[in-house]
Amino acid sequence: MARRTSGTPALIPSADDATDTQLVLAFDDNRLATALFGQYGQNLALIERRLGVTADSRGNHVTLDGPRDACEQARHVLESLYEQLAAGHDLGQGDVEGAIRLARSQGSLFDFDPGASRASFESIDLRKRTVRARTAAQDAYIRALKRNALVFGAGPAGTGKTWLAVAHAIALFERKEVDRIVLSRPAVEAGERLGFLPGDMREKVDPYLRPIYDALFDLMDARIVERALQTGEIEIAPLAFMRGRTLANACVILDEAQNTTSMQMKMFLTRLGENARMIVTGDPSQVDLPPGQTSGLAEALKLLADVEGIGVVGFSAEDVIRHELVARIVAAYDRAGTSGRKRERETGAS
Repeated sequence: MARRTSGTPALIPSADDATDTQLVLAFDDNRLATALFGQYGQNLALIERRLGVTADSRGNHVTLDGPRDACEQARHVLESLYEQLAAGHDLGQGDVEGAIRLARSQGSLFDFDPGASRASFESIDLRKRTVRARTAAQDAYIRALKRNALVFGAGPAGTGKTWLAVAHAIALFERKEVDRIVLSRPAVEAGERLGFLPGDMREKVDPYLRPIYDALFDLMDARIVERALQTGEIEIAPLAFMRGRTLANACVILDEAQNTTSMQMKMFLTRLGENARMIVTGDPSQVDLPPGQTSGLAEALKLLADVEGIGVVGFSAEDVIRHELVARIVAAYDRAGTSGRKRERETGAS
């Protein structure tokens, strides 16, 4: 439990600036407080950078200095993360990022609307762990997955599109709402010539589907995954093997969908059978199809965005939850792409 040592309302205006505040929090468990602050105070440093406050820790106390609203948001972040630790959950940088984004999306104590607020982002409860959204877009994505039979998740790498899709599929499977999970990707080389791949069919397609395997083993017990793969309850196959099938009582995920052609995407979407769910993920900015060929994902997003029963969620560089440099890299490429398209238009107009 966190205590405000400065009393209610625990906001002390400084002499220099009436809008600045000092807020002191004390945490009951020294061990949990150490984990909360992070190794060498890295979690506090992240809160400082994101919220524009100064966070100084001493023992199980932390002193927050800065603008009043920012200090309140930092307090919300620290208290929510401490509750996670007290409940026995591990804390990573992504969890800190998620708590910061949630606090910022809810505003401050002084413009707080209890009717519109939510205690936390959406989560997916699995036997192995609880998966919680860390950004507003991930929150919208999980809500869309729970409400729609077909969901598109489009955006840059590192935003958790595939990982959350696999988590939702596992949750449906564990609750016996579906009988199996079908995971697919188009087998398209990303600008490289890989040549002939030896081995049986699974060994040939495994390199293309490695990210999906990683998500499965991260979210399920390894023995259960292996047994389900052997029994066919979890099926992993290239997109070409979907033709002619009707997928009923299954959760079907198509990853890297930007590399499908228009006909492949239509073929895949029409595989949807009774009591089935479909999730389509991809990054429209990373198309590896031959020049001049239309991406099936881009076309589907235009044609199906307003169709009832279909959820469409877009992600941006702000939703990247890998190393913080990844978000900056994505943003830099986006800016360069926008500038390049603008120059092309100006050149064409002249």
